[in-house]
Amino acid sequence: MPNNFPRIVLLGAHGQVGHELQRALACVGELHSLTRAQLDICDSVTLRQTLRDLAPDIVVNATAWTAVDKAESEVDAAFAVNATAPQVMAETCAALGAVLVHYSTDYVFDGQHSTPYRESDSPAPQSVYGRSKLAGEQAILASGAKALIFRTSWVYGDFGGNFVRTILRLARERKTLSVVADQIGAPTAASLIADVTAAVLRQLWQCPEQAAWGVFHLTASGAVSWHAFACEIVRLAQQQGASLALDAAAIAAIPSSEYPVPAPRPANSRLDCQRLQQHYGIYLPSWSHALPAVVHSLLRQ
Repeated sequence: MPNNFPRIVLLGAHGQVGHELQRALACVGELHSLTRAQLDICDSVTLRQTLRDLAPDIVVNATAWTAVDKAESEVDAAFAVNATAPQVMAETCAALGAVLVHYSTDYVFDGQHSTPYRESDSPAPQSVYGRSKLAGEQAILASGAKALIFRTSWVYGDFGGNFVRTILRLARERKTLSVVADQIGAPTAASLIADVTAAVLRQLWQCPEQAAWGVFHLTASGAVSWHAFACEIVRLAQQQGASLALDAAAIAAIPSSEYPVPAPRPANSRLDCQRLQQHYGIYLPSWSHALPAVVHSLLRQ
């Protein structure tokens, strides 16, 4: 790689992670951001030509079909976004000699392990969403492109729809609430994902001989259940002076069996992030670290 600033193309710039990547990547290189409205990634011909015309050094794909339950009935649409489009991106990057950064998910696993999943563990997705994301990973790895695939989980932030925003809305509307308590994972701020991406790309650009490619797990450290996560969100909101109908003590803990959904969720979404630490020296903060600031921002929107 050359020593000057890289030319970066960000796809999915208007998404939850894409929004934060616009901020973080602006300090890494010459950034060209494209939203879904500006580029239909499911149009393979246009996608290939756009990337060729922009001639990037790095492509960061923040696009994704994330409607997990909807994917069960719209299989083709989910695979078009999560598998076919990343394959086209990877093949084009391989031809251009560009690096591809892509984001995947804990849903590629079945969630039955008692310990955090490592990158070397065999995937066993239980939903269409999980299968589509795994297919995207496999297509990228088979393309021959220099690629970084970051698997993450339970993403939240102060932009776009997510669990934190939903809980704050419900806390204003309801006096009682039931939340699943037998699924555990690491809530991960979109800002953390973006900052880690920028840090890794900066290292790659400055020291290409030390590059490590492939799949990396990228989540905040620690773990919590959805129920405990909801309780902490409400507690923080109350601490910050929000006027809520709901008290954290009134949030009932229920099993997944009492909250049926079309797509099965992993019971254990914990991901082991040691590979990221070992190769890039990145230590990830606790899942609770970014939450107060996000709650504060959402309360004022």
